[in-house]
Amino acid sequence: MSMTESGFDAGILHRFLGGPSVHLLRIELLYVEPMVWRRFLVPSETKLPKFSRMLEAAMGWDGYHLHMFGVADLRIGLPDDFSTDIIDERRITLEQLLPRVGLQVRWSYDFGDGWEHGVVVEAIEAPSPDVRYPKCTAGARACPPEDCGGVYGYEHLRAVLADPANPEHEHLRDWAGADFDPDAFDHMVATARLRQVR
Repeated sequence: MSMTESGFDAGILHRFLGGPSVHLLRIELLYVEPMVWRRFLVPSETKLPKFSRMLEAAMGWDGYHLHMFGVADLRIGLPDDFSTDIIDERRITLEQLLPRVGLQVRWSYDFGDGWEHGVVVEAIEAPSPDVRYPKCTAGARACPPEDCGGVYGYEHLRAVLADPANPEHEHLRDWAGADFDPDAFDHMVATARLRQVR
């Protein structure tokens, strides 16, 4: 954390004085048990379209579905001809969306399956010259496969994969991929995905 002993947020002072900063964030896939989550560092000046691609990369989503940020009653995303109340994410940076430690935003991905994520700011700090950003530092469990049917579909998939006697086991194992392991997570793989985002 960037708080001093007096309780002052050193990250805010650093930004006030004109220096760059990085956000330490935690993202959690909501309503899924056991919990799927990541902790990662991102430059604070990142624009939201790129930040959304980073969220996809950190979690493990393939990124071919729509997304939306939600703060209170505000919806932030890419405007279209059918929605006039969406704030254009292309004009907003991460530090504008989440300027203080403790703030959080909801990030929706794939409106069909309805995946909801909570994203919270754990720290805002000066970048370290010894660290390459973005960087995933921790996390747990694999991202669900795309198009598996949302929370309930994923629960069903995990139950079937865990039961070789289930009549659907072979079919869903082939569908999910032989190497899919719901409990697997590698922060280095997540970091590599993050650094491929352009």
